[in-house]
Amino acid sequence: MKKTCDSFSNALPEEEASVSNSISQPFSFGKFSRRSFLAQLGVAGLAATAVPLVHAGGVVKAEDAVQDSVAGTVPVTLRVNGAEHQLMLEPRVTLLDALRENLQMFGTKKGCDHGQCGACTVHVNGRRVNSCLSFAVMHQMDEITTIEGLERDGVLHPVQQAFLDHDGFQCGYCTPGQIMSGAALLKEPIGPSDDDVRAAMSGNLCRCGAYMNIVAAVQQARKNA
Repeated sequence: MKKTCDSFSNALPEEEASVSNSISQPFSFGKFSRRSFLAQLGVAGLAATAVPLVHAGGVVKAEDAVQDSVAGTVPVTLRVNGAEHQLMLEPRVTLLDALRENLQMFGTKKGCDHGQCGACTVHVNGRRVNSCLSFAVMHQMDEITTIEGLERDGVLHPVQQAFLDHDGFQCGYCTPGQIMSGAALLKEPIGPSDDDVRAAMSGNLCRCGAYMNIVAAVQQARKNA
């Protein structure tokens, strides 16, 4: 039987024999094999990701943000905590996003992003503002103060110190906004009672429910201010 099969194989035309032999070889069209395809695919993937990785590794300073103009952006000068920052921003960028994403000031928190929780509270010209509801372009050369700018020469603001003394926080996410509202409240004409403080701070929500300690901290700061 083996002899018969061998003779049959030998009887194949030359073209058919070459096709038969190629079946047992790695799949190849000329010099482009499956192995070379996978190797080139890996190189292409590396080339595609190399540029983003290089850019991701670099740190861009806020002052270097005035680059070649990008379509749709406008020059914006923000004065934050006493320092001027030159930025190129889209007109729709909120003050909150400019602080966090462009200036890397992450103390101001993004909570609801709808002006309902108060976590993003900052001071603009001495008045508290929900930065998520305000466009950055509206505040050219305004005096903006964030939680990072409350302390002076290493000394905590009275409200910051009072929050530590009265443990006015739990998870801490709402704390920057609470402190910024409390600091502005010291200069606002409100009554002396705890209920007056609660009413004035009603725009700042605490999911942990630390309201008693927050009110106590604000009241202490009011007495020491």
